[in-house]
Amino acid sequence: MPEFKTLKDFDIKDKRVLVRCDFNVPLDDKEEHIDDDWKIRKSLPTIQYLLDKGAKQIVLMSHLGRPKGEIVDNLKMNKVADRLAELLGQPILKLNDCIDEEAPEDERIILLENLRFHSAEKDSNEHFAKALSEYGEIFVNDAFGTCHRAHASVVGVPKFLPSCAGLLLEDEIKHLSSVVDPERPACAILGFAKIASKFGMMRKLFEKLDFVLMGGAVVFTFLKAKGFEVGKSKVEEDDIQLAKDLMIDFEDKIIFPSDFVVADRMEEGAKTKTVGIADFPIDKMGLDIGPESVSFFIEKLSEAKTVVWNGPLGVFEIEEFSNGTREIAEYLADADKTVVIGGGETSEAIRKFKLDSKMTWVSTGGGASMDYLEDKELPGITALEENTLRF
Repeated sequence: MPEFKTLKDFDIKDKRVLVRCDFNVPLDDKEEHIDDDWKIRKSLPTIQYLLDKGAKQIVLMSHLGRPKGEIVDNLKMNKVADRLAELLGQPILKLNDCIDEEAPEDERIILLENLRFHSAEKDSNEHFAKALSEYGEIFVNDAFGTCHRAHASVVGVPKFLPSCAGLLLEDEIKHLSSVVDPERPACAILGFAKIASKFGMMRKLFEKLDFVLMGGAVVFTFLKAKGFEVGKSKVEEDDIQLAKDLMIDFEDKIIFPSDFVVADRMEEGAKTKTVGIADFPIDKMGLDIGPESVSFFIEKLSEAKTVVWNGPLGVFEIEEFSNGTREIAEYLADADKTVVIGGGETSEAIRKFKLDSKMTWVSTGGGASMDYLEDKELPGITALEENTLRF
């Protein structure tokens, strides 16, 4: 595990504390309301800890959406401030900018404006980072979901302030490390779309784990690479050779579904049928794993002590194609094993089925969690490690 300071290493009392949070929450179609406040809720333990330990002032900062260095009214942090105030039962002062704005001494909790209204944030501008650091005496990084980004608020601020990991970031590293060095037998469930963007992570998991259950859209690229008919299912033609390469090295570890739920359209109310892998109709697309596969996957999962899951097994957003993901999630929720959920879609599915509280860990970091599992350097973590030598 990485070595960095945590909140417990600091005397917080009467200090001004600057916290990098991940409030990049999904908004509705008009970007007027928060669709899902899960990430805001995950930040509460760190904020409450700082309040309980007597922090003089807590200054929170985050990005929201992709404003590309421009002020976008619908991406201002006001709606986040309002929701955070409701959850904490405390007033939140939202400033009109994230730099060069005075933080009134009598305000206990302050939220800065959207960091990405300034292109200097993504450019990791040192002057911008220095301006942010003026808001605190201690810096807390609690935004694991941005640790794979070398942005000013993530890697720049630790150059100027004593820094540590927040409670959420600390928990993320602890639980993801349980997959990097797992209790065995250990397995993965993979169900994303493209191999190319996840190739390094897949290879690492195949090397480290005992077996891998394949589902979701990616399975059809593998099956086509094996010579199976997959009808109109989504296949990434450019990834077929990558699938072949992985199967050459790890075919004995890869477990494929034996049946699928198919339809001619990916819509609510679509007429479905279940077909075996050898009887795939040329005019249909696979949109979920079938009941035989669900039963077999559960049988295999019963052998594992550690499970990491990235990617739903079907189009879970549509009821007709949600059964595979739901049944596997329900089994894991009640199983006596370490279950770590990574990736945005998978965590969304687990929360849709109201099973997140029963999993060992549901990661807030999509790309960051996958990079960590791939053993890639996370700039935000490196910045915290280097900070221990600086202060």
